[in-house]
Amino acid sequence: MSLAHRLHDISDPIWSQLEPHLPGKKGTGVGIARDNRQCINAVFWIVRTGAPWRDLSPD
Repeated sequence: MSLAHRLHDISDPIWSQLEPHLPGKKGTGVGIARDNRQCINAVFWIVRTGAPWRDLSPD
C-alpha cells in the first residue's frame, strides 16, 4: 500500500483476489481507473461510519 495501512482498509491478500474482477483495467474496453483500491476503501469507510461523501477525508 502506498499510504500508511489503516486498520479497516482492504488487506493485500483480499485485494489480490478482488482486483482482477474490477473494471478499469487495460484491455477491458473501459476507461482505466486511477485507483480502484482507494475508491473501494472509501466506499467501505462511508458504509462503516454512515458519513456523507463530503465528510470523506482527503487521503
